[in-house]
Amino acid sequence: MAHYRRVGEVPRQRHTQSRDPEGRLYREELMGEEGFSSDSSLLYHRGVPSAIVDSQVWELPDQRLVPNHPLKPRHLKLHTLFDEPGAGACPVEGRRLVLGNGDVRIGYVVTGTDPSPLYRNAIGDECVFVESGAGTVETVFGVVPYRAGDYVLVPRATDHRWCPSEPSRLYAIEASSHIAPPKRYLSRYGQFLEHAPYCERDLHGPTEPHRAEGENVEVLVKHRTSAGVVGSRLTYATHPFDVVGWDGCLYPYTFNIEDYMPITGKVHQPPPVHQVFEGWNFVVCNFLPRKVDYHELAIPVPYYHSNVDSDEVMFYVGGDYEARKGSGINIGSISLHPGGHAHGPQPSAIEASLGVDYFEESAVMVDTFKPLELGEGGLAAEDPAYAWTWAGRGPDTDGPDGGPAVFSNS
Repeated sequence: MAHYRRVGEVPRQRHTQSRDPEGRLYREELMGEEGFSSDSSLLYHRGVPSAIVDSQVWELPDQRLVPNHPLKPRHLKLHTLFDEPGAGACPVEGRRLVLGNGDVRIGYVVTGTDPSPLYRNAIGDECVFVESGAGTVETVFGVVPYRAGDYVLVPRATDHRWCPSEPSRLYAIEASSHIAPPKRYLSRYGQFLEHAPYCERDLHGPTEPHRAEGENVEVLVKHRTSAGVVGSRLTYATHPFDVVGWDGCLYPYTFNIEDYMPITGKVHQPPPVHQVFEGWNFVVCNFLPRKVDYHELAIPVPYYHSNVDSDEVMFYVGGDYEARKGSGINIGSISLHPGGHAHGPQPSAIEASLGVDYFEESAVMVDTFKPLELGEGGLAAEDPAYAWTWAGRGPDTDGPDGGPAVFSNS
């Protein structure tokens, strides 16, 4: 984020004394990216932010990944991973790893209404899409409310906890880098340009500090070693949420898909016009309800395409995805279309789309520039028949995996 924000009490000049009414000195913390040569914020603590009294191993859920080999497109039914909301998993510890590589990991969880432990991802930024539900994310910067359709952006190493006010379906995109609006949407000084499909007014950060008291407070920290992704339980002498004020350009925020203005054209537009964020070696796009192509001979659904440098992950979250009409992909499905395989609409969807002038669909897409592998959640949710559906195999036809080959949406 390159947009300045000031919340709570901060001194008139940075790196100068700031004291509470009793004369005690606040502790200034600079939280900055890229060796303090990029975005940063200054936070003013009542306690010592470095004071830990214990460190133990946090055993993470299964983080193993399995290559997509032999190569094939896949359909993953995420709604089968959890019972209906009510039982409720932890928003952090309950995440099931669906897909991942060295640059990004995608997890899914259905929460109850219990808050998560305090949590810090020291590997990279998190972009959590809220499929359904509502609540707040309490952070060291303040409280950020969330609702269905929000992307919740949490910068790397931000102490926070999820506090659902109702059961929430959360699609967690965990980067090994930072996540930000695409550079082509921004001026050289960081302001959104007129051609961008959203702007500063659509981004909602904390508005006041969130203060909590406590001693010997545990924080779950996800970090990386030469062995891969690991976890630690750090116990702090005082509560991390002791910030009286902060200012800067680095902080958590939300952006709702309702505020995204889709870009359309006379003929079908390529995926980059739907981009919303970018990270290192991956992008995030969303496909939303919109008026579609108005050429008299337009074919509204996508053409077959080979994205030769990328794997494509589409998460279907609302409406009726036209390119997958009559197939097995539904709300809560993921389609994984790997590089090296040309993909596109189901054959019957092409003729069916002719003359359509509006698409009522919502989907979140992640394209990666390194191959994605399957986590335990992805393997558990797979529809093994999906890969054969373009060949016209119907629901009563056995596919090579021995299961019925059903028509899919992707």
